[in-house]
Amino acid sequence: MALSLTSKAFSQNGSIPALHTSDGKDVSPPLAWSGAPAGTKSFALIVDDPDAPDPKAPKMTWVHWVLYDIPADARELPEAVSPKALPAGTREGKNDWKRTGYGGPSPPIGRHRYFHKLYALDLVLPDLGTPTKAQLEKAISGHVLEKAELVGTYERKK
Repeated sequence: MALSLTSKAFSQNGSIPALHTSDGKDVSPPLAWSGAPAGTKSFALIVDDPDAPDPKAPKMTWVHWVLYDIPADARELPEAVSPKALPAGTREGKNDWKRTGYGGPSPPIGRHRYFHKLYALDLVLPDLGTPTKAQLEKAISGHVLEKAELVGTYERKK
């Protein structure tokens, strides 16, 4: 069985509820996964938006959430998970607001895509401090056993 990532809040390519955006309470959506490959020692999660600032003329990928060292036996992150409620041992990286934690969709224009990427890794990473997405991607290079992706979309109501 392949690694898969799902959410009770939205389906693949479905609309992310406002609750999980800056227009709502800006809380993380519930995420669940299954099918971790043999040899998985930890997981990493990156949530980003490649459509920033305008999906018709994207100029950058905006990073919303960075987590690593999620324990191999973890199978979910509950809705509105606080740093203290993350699975024991999970470490946080820095998003593009220059802080740790989840930052929900806040698209200035158009319907954006939000990629929730879960990586099954063959190691537990050392303490990287609060790495950026780029720093985490460099650290996991060569250690990804499998990757699962869940894409949600969001557009502000006019």
